[in-house]
Amino acid sequence: MYPMELPLIIRPVAGLNEDMFFDLCQANAQLLMERDKDGNIIVMAPTGSDTGNYNFEFGLELGLWNRKTGAGFVFDSSSGFTLPDGAVRSPDLSWISKSKWEALPETERRKFARICPDLVVEIMSMSDDLDDLQDKMKEYQTNGCSLGWLIDRIGKKVYIYRKDGSVESKVLPAQLSGEDLLPGLIVETNL
Repeated sequence: MYPMELPLIIRPVAGLNEDMFFDLCQANAQLLMERDKDGNIIVMAPTGSDTGNYNFEFGLELGLWNRKTGAGFVFDSSSGFTLPDGAVRSPDLSWISKSKWEALPETERRKFARICPDLVVEIMSMSDDLDDLQDKMKEYQTNGCSLGWLIDRIGKKVYIYRKDGSVESKVLPAQLSGEDLLPGLIVETNL
């Protein structure tokens, strides 16, 4: 196994408001940037090809279920969301219910929408740190996410984060259920 690479973290920049951060991200679209609740900007490495393919296949399952049900909207890793605590995060995959998304003004949808997705999926890649991803999943939970899946293909585990604050772990391969949030969604983790 290769040593983990650390993300580049830029300490808070005085006066950098939400619109300016959005413009910074648009001007540097080749970089994947997030901002934590303290204003630190995190520049992350792209995933390896194998992880990118896994992300796509997993997202395809979610997208096909959503197309069939029409229950909401699916977003990929290039979508940023401003969480209630002020952090701007880009989960690998996310889903927002139709009523929640359509309640947002169009102007809000064009930027980093002020909303926490109902479902978030993070798929660990070689450049990720498990502790950092677990902290990020807890952040989603704290900000109102109903269901989260952290898939650690390296450690062969999946962590399921629920709205009630609980976290369950399963050994991979595992079958994931959309539970009450996404009824009928079943995803196999050994895609």
